[in-house]
Amino acid sequence: MIIDGGTNLSGIPIGILCLETYYGRPPGHIRNASTFQFPVMYRIVKGATAKRVVKQADPELLEPFIEAAQELEREGVMAITGSCGFLALFQDKLADAVNIPVFTSSLIQIPLVHSMLRRNQLVGILTASKSTLTEPHLSAVGAGAVPVCLAGMDEQPEFCEVVIEARRSDLDLDRLGEEVLAVVDRMAEIHPEMGALVIECTDLPPFAHLIQQKINIPVFDIVTLTNMVYESLIRRPFNGIMPRRGR
Repeated sequence: MIIDGGTNLSGIPIGILCLETYYGRPPGHIRNASTFQFPVMYRIVKGATAKRVVKQADPELLEPFIEAAQELEREGVMAITGSCGFLALFQDKLADAVNIPVFTSSLIQIPLVHSMLRRNQLVGILTASKSTLTEPHLSAVGAGAVPVCLAGMDEQPEFCEVVIEARRSDLDLDRLGEEVLAVVDRMAEIHPEMGALVIECTDLPPFAHLIQQKINIPVFDIVTLTNMVYESLIRRPFNGIMPRRGR
């Protein structure tokens, strides 16, 4: 499925591997194409529910994700990402399965973010589930040795009922926004040494500007990462820099 693009499949820069979830996505969500200023292509992985990916880390999902990534590559995308940060566990195997760049999770940014901070500062991680985001997830993206602090949406009813448990599909954005800001506010209070925040969960970037207003530090997520990768794939000439002609 192509969103916000033309019929020329080779012109789609980013392919997105999606969980099988059906609630609405506002602008700012990776599964809302208006989030990006370039075409994207989506591929839903059947059976990949949030519970199986986030709570169970189900290894049986690896093969369906590999098949979906290979389909996107055949369709002509230039790089592949995913709609859940917990796909970090599949990073190496998905990258090995195709011949184009793969960036499964916003967590890949953690080592970069850490290098920007003072040595006594922490990288904050806002995650869908603090209880199941483990050291293997961080190690899978090269962040196992980075000093971090975590806050999760585990106890937030709107988030859990709709996003994780799929008990209903009518997501209340106002209620979810209140939950997010409450979690972040408490996180900043407990960890004043937090120098930047990486949002793991792809459902939360729509609130990134509100989070930044609340805690006044740099905020990274899957959108910042996808935009950066796109900029690396589609380089354009600067004014005054002309292609060199034959000598």
